Amino acid sequence: MGNLKIEPLRFQMGDKDGCMMEAETIIYFHPIWEEAYKNAAAKRHWWQEVRLRGEIFSVEVTGGPFALVDCPIPSFYYKKKAWPPKILSEAMETVLHNVQGMADAWLHPTIMTYVSEIYTLRWETRSETKEKVFAGLLSAYAGEWLYKKGEVTVLLGKPEETEQQMEMTRSLLTPYLPRINRLRFFYEEVEGTDIWEEEAFFLEDYSYEYGLVPRMTPYEMKESERRFGRERCGGVILDYTKEKEMPRMKRDEQIVYLDMNSDSEKERACAGKNGWILYVSPLRYLDTIVKNSYDRKT
Repeated sequence: MGNLKIEPLRFQMGDKDGCMMEAETIIYFHPIWEEAYKNAAAKRHWWQEVRLRGEIFSVEVTGGPFALVDCPIPSFYYKKKAWPPKILSEAMETVLHNVQGMADAWLHPTIMTYVSEIYTLRWETRSETKEKVFAGLLSAYAGEWLYKKGEVTVLLGKPEETEQQMEMTRSLLTPYLPRINRLRFFYEEVEGTDIWEEEAFFLEDYSYEYGLVPRMTPYEMKESERRFGRERCGGVILDYTKEKEMPRMKRDEQIVYLDMNSDSEKERACAGKNGWILYVSPLRYLDTIVKNSYDRKT
């Protein structure tokens, strides 16, 4: 991987002046999927230097405002020895530094366990990068449905995350707002605060610009678990929460459920709904891009 050089790609980001901006390159570090190589080690001999291999997928392949470097990680460091976190982190740093232009990393949860908690903060994906991936998967899986149904439900996370998530939601929904007629936010209520005052900048913008008055609904907390009331949600659901609870969903229509945290339990819950809920997540989105590229080669 030491000789990898990737030229920065150009992508129209829709900025006010219409100028061209560099598309960010995201390096996706994930486990090796091919069955024949699942038990492979990064090196055969103790004296070898570890080098990770990567392949770039252009903006045209990803379909979003980013290029992607596919970088599979062997299960073992040497023979059957687990990866020393420091060595793996340094190997990934080499990949990152060999990418020209703007670059960030996205680690599969399994790879995050390889580098351990010691390097968790170092390999935390930037918020701006997450937004690019969210925008790409929203366009790929929910864009048409947003235009058709015009209904969005947003499940906000912890109170300290509310402002950032409100800002991200406003950015993600901007291309679709002229067609959205129902927008509802669930949020965690904080005693002594008014959500309409705290988030007035974003809420008033929906009203002034699009004549859309969002519905703000606090979670019902029962024994430290969140409840959403008896009303069912439909259209597109954006879930920022890390908790296991999910809202009741309409059964008479297709629903797109965007799980921003790629929670496996929520994926299984949606899979058990006989196909009327389309579950999508950043992890599934990135995996699909990579696996589709493999299929095109075979």
